[in-house]
Amino acid sequence: MPTSRSQAGLASVCATALAFSGLLATGLLAAQPAAAADPAGYQNVRINEVTSSNSDTVELYNAGSTAVSISGWKMSDDSFSPQSFSPSSASIPAGGYVTFNSPKGLGDTDKVVLYTAGGTVVDRVDWATGQAKPAIARCGGDGTGGWVTATATTFGAANAVGCPAGSRSVRINEVTSDGTDTVELYNAGPGAVDLGSWTYVDNDTTHSPASVAASAPSATVIPAGGYVTFDSALGLGSADSLFLRDGNGTTVDSVTWATGGASPSTERCGTGSGSFRTATTATLGAVNSCSGSGGGGGGTPTGHLLGGGGALTGGCTPEAPSGTGSAPAGTLPWPGGLDVTIADDVCAFTTSTGPEGRDLSGLAFDPANPSVLWAAKNKNWLFKLVKSNGKWIPDASWSATGKQIRFAGGTGQPDSEGLTVGPGGHLYVTSERDNANNTVPKDTVMEFDPAATGSVLTPVHQWDMTAQFPQLNTGSKDDANLGFEGVGYVPDSWLTANGWVDPLTHAAYNPANYPLHGSGLYFAGLEWDGTLHVYGLNSDGGFTTFGTIATGEASVMDVTFDAGTQRIVATCDNTCGETHTFLKVDANGAIVPDVAYTNPAVMPVDNLEGFALAPASTCVNGSREAVWSDDGSYGFGSGSSSSGHALYSGTFPC
Repeated sequence: MPTSRSQAGLASVCATALAFSGLLATGLLAAQPAAAADPAGYQNVRINEVTSSNSDTVELYNAGSTAVSISGWKMSDDSFSPQSFSPSSASIPAGGYVTFNSPKGLGDTDKVVLYTAGGTVVDRVDWATGQAKPAIARCGGDGTGGWVTATATTFGAANAVGCPAGSRSVRINEVTSDGTDTVELYNAGPGAVDLGSWTYVDNDTTHSPASVAASAPSATVIPAGGYVTFDSALGLGSADSLFLRDGNGTTVDSVTWATGGASPSTERCGTGSGSFRTATTATLGAVNSCSGSGGGGGGTPTGHLLGGGGALTGGCTPEAPSGTGSAPAGTLPWPGGLDVTIADDVCAFTTSTGPEGRDLSGLAFDPANPSVLWAAKNKNWLFKLVKSNGKWIPDASWSATGKQIRFAGGTGQPDSEGLTVGPGGHLYVTSERDNANNTVPKDTVMEFDPAATGSVLTPVHQWDMTAQFPQLNTGSKDDANLGFEGVGYVPDSWLTANGWVDPLTHAAYNPANYPLHGSGLYFAGLEWDGTLHVYGLNSDGGFTTFGTIATGEASVMDVTFDAGTQRIVATCDNTCGETHTFLKVDANGAIVPDVAYTNPAVMPVDNLEGFALAPASTCVNGSREAVWSDDGSYGFGSGSSSSGHALYSGTFPC
């Protein structure tokens, strides 16, 4: 194992100690001014984008939760010493940007090193010939992504480039500076990556880059979805940086930590993605624990639950969760923001058939109008929600108290659980049973036109699949309540572009084979066993059943297609440890689980049945809104600020 920087310097410190003290005693060594203290949160400031064309502009991004002063900061490149620059602002707000022009210009092959006023290296990026034209930028736009060449500059806004596969999928995942000085890399891509010519360097600008392959233990290849760990040959300090470079000398990834921020380790909260935080336990070679404090030792807490409060109104009765289980193996921590906000008024969803205010379940953003969030309440109600002062409230222009829904013919009380927005803005709602006869299953999908007038909506079309699930028809209301819990509309264009194989023909899916089904299929989630059931819903009232998909979850409570990640998302509540499984089309044309995430750590473990991700068009600073619904409105229990609230709002990466 290589000697740490503190050990290597011990002998030279001892050899010079007497001479140094003698100079002080004789007054021959003049007192030097103290170096400027590094501002709080400096390690959260990242170089986010650089262009070496014309303007030679550098963009900084603050990934922390508080503003950071950059007064007196400097930069250097590969040919000049640190120089002052004139930023667009002397302070970077949380989640904000600052730009400046390089004081000396930037070359076709060059680097930018950023320093605090006290001379501490904050961040660094190196690039090979032409890779900063028009710009080299962090993918994802939130200051945590790897470096790629962009096709256009996006200064002052979230970077437009995505994180590609190949070498750019290799990320610094965890670093220790507690004497072991170990670095862990993770490959988030679909193929192995050759590290034979890769190098790394720390924040000491006098150090030459060290070889990854020549470090111990030696590693030349990192497998897909795998880890490589090695001990830094440069040693790593209590406050330091690490910069990873590919074989061309271009920076792939970097991390900076404040004093003590990598002891025992600094790790990404989310393997291969997310921001760095000081961990309570090192997890080298395994999934990160996402424990400890954020900001690489900068003091950001693990997250806050914000908002809420208010007295329960008459009849409003929250209900504690039941049936809590564990998350599927391999589930990763939430990759988005750590803070979550309670996003509704207390007891906001009391109705005539549900005066207890519970049972808000399925959620869906309107893709054509992302300022609208649709919600289904189990006891036959729909709500159109809009934002007001940070809360989702019923849209009074549609109905301030929601609209009731009925089965075809205007009868019954649908146990409305899931909903999705289909073509033309119509709402497709699933029901498990008729609440007026709740021991008998009635697994249906109903299509409603939200533009229809009146306070009660009846279906434009209705499809009944009850006969496919005889295991639910036992005479028990509990079994009847384990049917269709969620539904998601998946466009044909995604299925064909990704090579989905039609289970009925065993050939590439051809929508033209099903002329009455419209422009997509509907994936209904079955609470009974966590499977997805795929249907083509025909305009004549018939339907085509395409088969069943395993999600790896014990139950499914909500289903959505997320165009931002190009994945189908199956959500399970506390039954599965609050997880969201993202599914893809694999190389064989089958739809399979890709990755699963749990909820932010600050959220309650409840019957959180609804989940929706805002469209990518709403992205700000690399994030978009995620919304959850609590079927029991229980929160953290009686007397807590979350009691009586059904909606929670957080952020998810773009």
